[in-house]
Amino acid sequence: MYNKRDKIRNERCIMSKNFDDLLSKLKGIQRKKLAVAVAQDEPVLEAVKEANDKGIADAILVGNKEEISLIAKNIGMDLNKFEIVNIEEPKKATLHAVELVSIGRADMLMKGLVDTATFLRSVLNKEVGLRTGSLMSHVAVFEIEGFDRLILLTDAAFNTYPELKDKAQIIKNSVVVAKACGIQTPKVAPICAVEVVNPDMQATVDAALLSKMSDRGQIKGCIVDGPLALDNALSIEAAEHKGVSGSVAGNADILLLPNIETANVMYKTLTYTAHTKNGGILVGTSAPVILTSRADSFETKVNSIVLAALVAENK
Repeated sequence: MYNKRDKIRNERCIMSKNFDDLLSKLKGIQRKKLAVAVAQDEPVLEAVKEANDKGIADAILVGNKEEISLIAKNIGMDLNKFEIVNIEEPKKATLHAVELVSIGRADMLMKGLVDTATFLRSVLNKEVGLRTGSLMSHVAVFEIEGFDRLILLTDAAFNTYPELKDKAQIIKNSVVVAKACGIQTPKVAPICAVEVVNPDMQATVDAALLSKMSDRGQIKGCIVDGPLALDNALSIEAAEHKGVSGSVAGNADILLLPNIETANVMYKTLTYTAHTKNGGILVGTSAPVILTSRADSFETKVNSIVLAALVAENK
């Protein structure tokens, strides 16, 4: 008998389940170009080299050419494969990298050896920046051992205490990433401590309102249903045991966390205590922005470039 689980299983067959699947999707599209702001950063250049070697993306390296050359020699990077723009002053280099994306010379932007505040000021520059009028937000994509699908997590890095209208835009941004990953109708779970509406818990009220907005077509391209606790968002067994129904329960693709503290703790818990791979980008901009931490692994940086390339192609 064809049931809900069969339907979901069939949907899962056509979507990307891991980063190897995402990488294979890039083989069928035109190679993208990455602009790197203040590129004299060894971990970033290692990731850019790997992305180039794997055919993920070409790159324009903007920064101190002498320092870039020294690092490249140290890591065995052939700079003949890359365009280099020599700008030694970090603020000017960052702004130029942003402008390269803004005018279409590059498809995506990556942060190098520059502080985050300076980097984001350039991204939001009124003349050459990547602002769209929409809220920017961070989306992390996780491949988790034991799961039959990728799990998207938002927002662990950018928005601190989003209100209802912010959460609606954060969902819309995450849907852009989900669709680039091959998830045609992502299921979004607004995560709360409980799965019932409690007027004393604002996150549950927001979750219910977001669900109604989705029902009425105010949030398009996805299914939003909540409030859901984390267990019954990810586990069909937990949802059935608690009597929680709906197409999202146990099958969430996107986890909308209530604030940056909850999201950041979950991001780092998954990263450091579980068998996972991940990548993340900033969206809500006219082109994807890679804003990795120095603590992020080499693999995470490469995965983030993969995500950015897929999102750039979908745009």
